[in-house]
Amino acid sequence: MYVPRANAMADPEVAVFLEAHAAAHLVTVGPDGRPDSTLLPVIVDGDRVVGHLARANEHWTRIEPGSPGLVVVSGPDAYVSPGWYASKAEHGRVVPTWNYSEVQLRGSVTVHDDPDWVLDVVTRLTVRHEADRERPWAVSDAPPKYVRGRLRAIVGIEVLVESVEGKAKLSQNRSDADREGAITGLRSSGDPASALVADEMDRALRA
Repeated sequence: MYVPRANAMADPEVAVFLEAHAAAHLVTVGPDGRPDSTLLPVIVDGDRVVGHLARANEHWTRIEPGSPGLVVVSGPDAYVSPGWYASKAEHGRVVPTWNYSEVQLRGSVTVHDDPDWVLDVVTRLTVRHEADRERPWAVSDAPPKYVRGRLRAIVGIEVLVESVEGKAKLSQNRSDADREGAITGLRSSGDPASALVADEMDRALRA
């Protein structure tokens, strides 16, 4: 991933970003050279990323043990109009851009076709997503026989992370006035994703 210095996330920012985004695209290349990509729920656990794929998804069958993989965790993204920049009125030398935040993790991929391993991942994922609910559901709430049957429908995925890159492209290369104009424009667009990008831009501007 191309990461200009101004857009590079520091390690603490990467950690916060990964905690806030619980799904990622797993990208691998099969033995025939054809790339595969699947969006799946994940947990980043130190130098590991764990998750699961549907057994019916042939993606997992095309992953050679220890083969390289890419995990892409994306935040909100939005088009930024040059018409929002203060500098447009000053000299007109402005062009559109696209703002976004993303973290990419690379490493070797292993498939785990072991019910106990997969149960641990499913349990951890459930705890993560149910934690803030008034009455959280737990895997143990379902009959054990039913759970075991459902586990047969999925396989586990583990990525041993070798490198991490975080990029927050939030108009850091523009003047404060241009950034303020873009923030206002995004918030007035009525698009929820654009509003989230505006919030991220505002935090970066005030930092």
